[in-house]
Amino acid sequence: MKFIKLLFVLLFFVSCKNNDDYIVKSFKVNAGWGYTIGINDKIIIKQTMIPTVSEKRSFKSEKDALKVGNLVLERIKQNLSPSVAKKDLILLEISI
Repeated sequence: MKFIKLLFVLLFFVSCKNNDDYIVKSFKVNAGWGYTIGINDKIIIKQTMIPTVSEKRSFKSEKDALKVGNLVLERIKQNLSPSVAKKDLILLEISI
């Protein structure tokens, strides 16, 4: 799992440009909600599960999915790691 995250982060930083148009979109999944982050009409992140939660669960609401998606996008724009910690979920008041 960590290898996949590291690979994703590396691929993401290689493909980013400063003049890109970013967008966060929510989408419905069987058990809840997920989000995508796109750059110039290309999806770079598709998250169907709540990150850092030991059980595989989707976001309970569209609002929760978008909160986390926007947090990840802001980190990407600031050239920070897009990973999400459990404390981030708590601060965003994400239902787990």
